[in-house]
Amino acid sequence: MGSENLGRLWLRGGFPRSYLARSHDESADWRRDFVQTFLERDIPQLGISIPAPTLERFWAMLAHYHGNVWNASEFGRSFGVSHHVTRRYLDALAATFMVRVLQPWTANIRKRQVKSPKVYLRDSGILHSFLDIETMQGLERHPRIGASWEGFLLEAIIRQLGARARDCYFWATHTGAELDLMIPRRGRTYGFEIKRTTSPRITPSMRSAVEDLELTRLDVVHAGTDTFPLTRRIRAVAAKRLLIDLQSPR
Repeated sequence: MGSENLGRLWLRGGFPRSYLARSHDESADWRRDFVQTFLERDIPQLGISIPAPTLERFWAMLAHYHGNVWNASEFGRSFGVSHHVTRRYLDALAATFMVRVLQPWTANIRKRQVKSPKVYLRDSGILHSFLDIETMQGLERHPRIGASWEGFLLEAIIRQLGARARDCYFWATHTGAELDLMIPRRGRTYGFEIKRTTSPRITPSMRSAVEDLELTRLDVVHAGTDTFPLTRRIRAVAAKRLLIDLQSPR
């Protein structure tokens, strides 16, 4: 689609009819219709016996939780059901490729680490539908813009590297150090931080991730225009150059 269309792809998502629509309104209408059809026709045909209104409400709540650590008990209290039931809802959306459940990586270090998964809506356009975002102006002003950007590029990185879901992790400690995405491959470990900034900088969290996880390389994917080294093992990668500069590790 070309780097010049990055913003459009981010706003509308990757479903062809949404991306190619003649206007933002037409794109938003298609996505709303898709969600309804998916819930009312596709889900029952797949043998998933969850009422469409219930799953739609859960999906909408999950959109506001996009990029956060999963808390089954909190969702259970909101729905008035057990955490086992809400986990079934989550599993249904994950099994149908609507949601990515990113598992935590636990290293053999003395720091207390997060052990619950993170959840993302896999298509940014569907996320924006649930958040009532229809234009770039609306997206730029929305408090969840950072989480939306993170999820959008997380999917792009995973696709570009051809990584399997079981090989993708995030890492976080209870003291604040974290890594958005980690992919171990052939004895090496690659890390990715995603920042909605045009001037990426090294943070203590990045240094901690490089040292504690013994990363081969850490790429900081950003909203600027250039790719350049920050240290020997950390580099800034422009989102618009992702397909050029991010090569699959061999």
